Amino acid sequence: MGTEIRVPTLGESVTEATIGRWFKKPGEAVSADEPIVELETDKVTLEVPAPAAGVLGEYEAKDGETVGVGALLGSIEESGGATAAPKKQPEAKAAESAKAEEPKPIRDDANETKPKTDAPKANGAADDQAPSVRRLADETGINPASLQGTGKDGRVTKGDMLAAGESGARAPQKPATSAPAPEPEPAKMRAPSAPDDASREERVKMTKLRQTIARRLKDAQNTAAMLTTFNEVDMTGVMALRAKYKDVFEKKHGVKLGFMGFFVKAVIQALKDLPAVNAEIDGSDLVYKNYYHIGIAVGTDKGLVVPVVRDAGEKGLAGIEKTITDFGRRARDGKLGIDEMQGGTFTITNGGIYGSLMSTPILNAPQSGILGMHKIQERPMAVGEKIEIRPMMYLALSYDHRVVDGKEAVTFLVRVKESLEDPSRLVMDL
Repeated sequence: MGTEIRVPTLGESVTEATIGRWFKKPGEAVSADEPIVELETDKVTLEVPAPAAGVLGEYEAKDGETVGVGALLGSIEESGGATAAPKKQPEAKAAESAKAEEPKPIRDDANETKPKTDAPKANGAADDQAPSVRRLADETGINPASLQGTGKDGRVTKGDMLAAGESGARAPQKPATSAPAPEPEPAKMRAPSAPDDASREERVKMTKLRQTIARRLKDAQNTAAMLTTFNEVDMTGVMALRAKYKDVFEKKHGVKLGFMGFFVKAVIQALKDLPAVNAEIDGSDLVYKNYYHIGIAVGTDKGLVVPVVRDAGEKGLAGIEKTITDFGRRARDGKLGIDEMQGGTFTITNGGIYGSLMSTPILNAPQSGILGMHKIQERPMAVGEKIEIRPMMYLALSYDHRVVDGKEAVTFLVRVKESLEDPSRLVMDL
């Protein structure tokens, strides 16, 4: 008997994944621990290694199919067989089909006996649908029974529902048997392109990560009373300190001294003074976090991810920089774990590395604050009674006004500004 390949535990709150691609074909030899299939979750992409050496059997889940934790993906057969498990002969299939068509007595609502067949269920059968399919059916009004499923045994997958939503498919409305329930709001579809334009367009299915980013950002806008306040900071002090110590810092700690470490330290100082910015709403309660897990937004080819520097208040500048550098490298390689992107209490995002001069970042729910860094640009500033050219950066704090008052938000940003313009305050814990 072969060794089963199953979907591993995907992390807290993650219950399903989509088959990204198989690295091996049925019948090909595999080595133990060799990656054989890629799974996409709504947080990360991960590779499932072969549990044993041998030959890959038939796929139980194909590319694009949505599978739950523990679902069977395939099997590894002993290499002595040289090939994958043989397919069933047509005669055997015919016998099984005939057996499946034998009627079985059941009772209907009127207690009358009716014949029933065990033929494959319709694509839209409620008890044959994945939870994600049923949820999308409720949200979009699309009837799974009207779709041609691409999953195993013709089942409708989450991908089929999303594709149907993009093409504008709608289920016919069922007649009301009692008080009519409100119809679900239809999914908004784009207007069809002109024929000349359509031939030059390319339609690409969104990855689960991109779908999750879109959903979470929109949910944050719909849920929080979001507001943004701005300030600007003179980066002269930080830049001078960095220039003075960057070589010896890198030599001693093996990591470059960047700007993000200073911002993390400045944010933590401000959070200590304004704890509401580090809190979140839970029902009718406010939960104040007496610890500082700072999320750092990292852009990758597949989308934005936010790994979390845990207990950043207990780390020195070198520890913070090492953690951020490691996160950035592994994020670009798709090697971050799900647990490394959960539990943040506050987020920092740096649009300045892409040239952004000003922006209004969206909250990383359920957090109540996010700080946006921007491009350092030299500008003429009034210093004392003189005009001097200074390296200036605009800062933006988006916050949930349900938790944070305007005075607290402005004060928080002023505290960050003060710490960065006089970095010695960070050393003195002021």
